[in-house]
Amino acid sequence: MLETVLDDDYAGLPIWARNLAYRLACLQRPNDSSLLREAAADLFNHGPDWDRIAAELRKRADAAEE
Repeated sequence: MLETVLDDDYAGLPIWARNLAYRLACLQRPNDSSLLREAAADLFNHGPDWDRIAAELRKRADAAEE
């Protein structure tokens, strides 16, 4: 669903809603490296406040691939 919404209007979904949606998706699929990377990329697009969390998601994605 996130892909559909974001493809239609990237700025249409507020960051807090996207963040919540990705958090829930990552809880449901904690070892899905592509989802973790997608969530990290989305957070990196929204300023330095989210960079630490995005970096942690990338580390989790790397660990899931090993």
